[in-house]
Amino acid sequence: MTDWRRLRLALAVLACVMVVGTVGYLILGFGFLDAIYQTVTTVTTVGFREVQPLSDAGIVFTIVLILLGVGTALYALGVLIQTLVEGDLHDVFGRRRMERKIADIERPVIVCGYGRVGREIAKDVAEAGGDPVIVDRNAERLESSPYATVVGDATDDAVLRRAGLDRARALVAALDTDAGNLFVTVSARALRPDLFVVARVRVDESIEKLRRGGADRVVNPQSIGGARMAAFVLQPHVTEFLDVVMHDRDIEFRLEEVTVAPDSPIVGDTLREAQIRGRTGALVLALRAEDGEFSTNPSPDARLDGGQVLIAIGTPRELSALADLVDGPGS
Repeated sequence: MTDWRRLRLALAVLACVMVVGTVGYLILGFGFLDAIYQTVTTVTTVGFREVQPLSDAGIVFTIVLILLGVGTALYALGVLIQTLVEGDLHDVFGRRRMERKIADIERPVIVCGYGRVGREIAKDVAEAGGDPVIVDRNAERLESSPYATVVGDATDDAVLRRAGLDRARALVAALDTDAGNLFVTVSARALRPDLFVVARVRVDESIEKLRRGGADRVVNPQSIGGARMAAFVLQPHVTEFLDVVMHDRDIEFRLEEVTVAPDSPIVGDTLREAQIRGRTGALVLALRAEDGEFSTNPSPDARLDGGQVLIAIGTPRELSALADLVDGPGS
């Protein structure tokens, strides 16, 4: 039995005792107000004198009322205190602790929706060193979550702000419906025009709507899952290698992306002149210009520009050296 049900039961029993006491004193000849007053003072044991002298029957009735009423009142009071301490007060302090936890996260990744897709997203973000903050209106879903959480409607601007939207690194709209993800995307884009937003889609017809709504990337998990399964059939070794490189944090090599700072010392150099392989050990697999165009297996004569993204493979140490190389002097 939950604390609130116990409290309702205790208060109901106490109310019955009060009614029985009032009726009993009415039968003993008390007026209505005096009967209520006598019942209250008897049950609460405040120690006041009787309103009027009691007969033998009245004395016996009062003794029985004290034995029943005092125990019932104390039990109800105990359940009330327990309910407040373990219920509402616990929730209040829990929310405050969670708010402090979220406030300590410098660049959270907000994941809206904690279903099967949302759980996997949060897990991968955390394993990659990110700090996910989960938003879901279902409190029961969040009870077992090891991450920072906010209970509420992700389409509500105030809820997104509580999740740390103002300083978020990115937002993932992973609700169960395309309409819900569209609302989240529009809300997040309106509050943070510079925010990177990834939206889940279930129906291909909704992809363009989400893009117009402000999503930087739109992902159909079913489509990706199907393509991945087909890739395992057609090119199992290549697919498994990419899976391991992208997701297995225990292996030596990783795929990473690094952005060339506008004031980087290698801006204007060609790949050959920058000598990235020789200076860092990392291998550049592709370049992506600021307009989004990819250049895979780039030529050694490809020129490096500020804002360009390098897709590279290497060990954590090599990739760290690459990041230091492409950073500007003030980074």
